[in-house]
Amino acid sequence: MRLLRDPLLWLIALFVALLLWLPHSAALFSTLFPQLPRPVYLQESFVSLAAAHFALVGISSAIAIVLGIGVGIVVTRPAGREFRPLAETIAAVGQTFPPVAVLAIAVPVMGFGKEPAVIALVLYGILPILQGTLAGIAAVPESVQSVAQGMGMSAWQRLVKVELPLAAPVIIAGVRTSVIINIGTAAIASTVGASTLGTPIIIGLSGFNTAYVIQGAILVALAAIIVDQAFERLTRWLSQHRHAQ
Repeated sequence: MRLLRDPLLWLIALFVALLLWLPHSAALFSTLFPQLPRPVYLQESFVSLAAAHFALVGISSAIAIVLGIGVGIVVTRPAGREFRPLAETIAAVGQTFPPVAVLAIAVPVMGFGKEPAVIALVLYGILPILQGTLAGIAAVPESVQSVAQGMGMSAWQRLVKVELPLAAPVIIAGVRTSVIINIGTAAIASTVGASTLGTPIIIGLSGFNTAYVIQGAILVALAAIIVDQAFERLTRWLSQHRHAQ
C-alpha cells in the first residue's frame, strides 16, 4: 500500500502509459487541432525515441561526471591547485557556448548522428559537476582532515574515505543539475539526425505541427521531472546514511 502512494512510481507509470498511448491518441489531437491532417507523430515509436534519448543522456552524462569529478579532484590537490582557475574558465566557456553552435562545428567533422550531440552535451554538462565537486570538497571541515591525517591515513585514503563521502551530497546536487539540463538539451540533437524525444518537436516546428511539438515536449518534461525526483531520493538517502554513521 505504501508503494501505491509513492508519487515517483505514479510519475513513471504515467510516462510509460503516455509512451504507449500517444500513437493511439489521434482522436484527442484531431479534436484539439482539427486543421492538422496528421495530428499524431507516427514515424518512429515513442518507446524507441525514449530509449535513444535516455541512452544519449546517459552516455554524455557519464562522460561529464568522470571529467567533472576527476578535474575537480585534481585541482583541489596541492599539485594541481594552480590549474583550478583554468579548469573553471574552460568549463564555464563550455557551459556558455550554445549547444547548437557546437553541433554546427562538430557535424562537418564527425557527420550527422549522436556523436556530435554527445560532445555538445558533455561540454554543456561539465560545469555544474565541477562546481559541485569543488564546493563539496571545500566544505569538508579542516578538523576532520586533521583527525584523518592524525590517524595515519594517506592522502588517497583521506580522499576516498573522508573527503568524497562528506562531499557526496553537494557533488550529487551538481550531477543532478547537469543531468536535468542534458535531458532538455538532448532534444536539440534531433536537428543533426539523432533520434530523441526531441524528434517530434523538431519535425513539428519545421512542419508547423503544434500537436507533434506538444507530444514531444510533454514526454521530455515528464522525463526531467522523474529523473529530478529520483535524484532527490538519492540525496535524501545519502543524508540519512551519513547521519546513521
